[in-house]
Amino acid sequence: MNSPRPVLRAAPRTRSHFPTARLLARRSQIWRRDIATKESVDKKLIEKSPLAGIRVLDMTRVLAGPYCTQILGDLGADVIKVEHPTRGDDTRSWGPPAAPYIDGVERQFPGESAYYLSANRNKKSLALSFNNPTGTSILHSLVRESDILVENYLPGSLTKYSLDYATLSAINPSLIYASVTGYGQTGPYRDRAGYDVMVEAEMGLMHITGERDGPPVKVGVAVTDIMTGMYTAIGIQAALLARRETGLGQWIDASLSDCQVAGLANIASSCLVTGKKDSGRWGTAHATVVPYRAYKTKDTNIAVGGTNEKMFGILCDKLSRPEWKSDPRFHTNALRVQHRDLIDSLIEARLQSKTTQEWLEILEGSGMPYAAVNDIQGTINHEHVLARGMIQEVEHKACGPVKLVTHPVKYSRAEPRIRSAPPLLGEHTDEVLRDMLGFSEEQIGELREEGVVG
Repeated sequence: MNSPRPVLRAAPRTRSHFPTARLLARRSQIWRRDIATKESVDKKLIEKSPLAGIRVLDMTRVLAGPYCTQILGDLGADVIKVEHPTRGDDTRSWGPPAAPYIDGVERQFPGESAYYLSANRNKKSLALSFNNPTGTSILHSLVRESDILVENYLPGSLTKYSLDYATLSAINPSLIYASVTGYGQTGPYRDRAGYDVMVEAEMGLMHITGERDGPPVKVGVAVTDIMTGMYTAIGIQAALLARRETGLGQWIDASLSDCQVAGLANIASSCLVTGKKDSGRWGTAHATVVPYRAYKTKDTNIAVGGTNEKMFGILCDKLSRPEWKSDPRFHTNALRVQHRDLIDSLIEARLQSKTTQEWLEILEGSGMPYAAVNDIQGTINHEHVLARGMIQEVEHKACGPVKLVTHPVKYSRAEPRIRSAPPLLGEHTDEVLRDMLGFSEEQIGELREEGVVG
């Protein structure tokens, strides 16, 4: 393992006056931190923000990793997003659409991309190059002051920078180090890059998604990335609980492929139990429950479900077709599955006689499952979505007011919320180096001149 002190001496300019060297004296310190350094955090703050006092180094890009660290940030963790000093997170360039800058400052891009904004709230941006000894030394010092590190580089690629788990756990044995990859740290596919759509294809999801007689399609949102981010956040919090008892961190190996296999849930279970192939694609329909799908109306689409005999009877009455209840072809769900095409065509023909809104009013209060098929604007402006506080407007430093989707889970005591807008690239570089590591303004200026930070 390379010690940061020799690294600093090897830098082009003398760095002995940098506080990084001073921090090396802490290496003999016992790193038992309980669940975090919460002794210094006000109990009332923890009640509202359960992860307050926990520091996360976020060395991830794009979606799965940033989604994980955003969850931790929502719950109160102090998340430091480590980004390339000039390019930043890949998704910063993934516009349009983008929230335009209105502060008059000329930047690399015309605004903050909507993609980037979706996964990076409640974070601080540290623009730092670790492709040089000084940058690596700074990251080592930050590791000593942190509880969690999350990265999503190809397996083994951080070893050459001395940022692998073996190196960093020796520096800080209480560190929880989470690696998010496409196919994990082991196995024949470990060196493949991880992309949501490829994993959806490889691990079965694409095969069961799409219309019955149509081609396989991906899910409309990168669901494998999102699911992996959530699983990783769960794993990190479990590791925090374990550390409370042991004082030790651990390495978390989270992959899109494993999470996608787990996400097959009952479909995978059916194949395991029967040893047979899956039943293929069903569009919006259900393989074993009829009726249960989306149907065309006079103007758009509506989803309805007759999930048991009682619900099917209610649907028949609401559609003014009570005779279907006594039709011997439709007496049971098994019979309706057998005559799927017939009952579906009858239901859709009836639903096409009125608009979606008219049917919503007819079905209101019936107790059976039904829903309009909304587009995304219809969703983010939905009265229930707004009543549940799922859209929050925050003030962005360069873009002004920006609306974001917020944390979805409600608690009786905790209050996850958007405390800060997604940061500009390098917005907190000076703050992190100054307040956490004790660098002076002059020292930070030197690092910026040499391209170590941005």
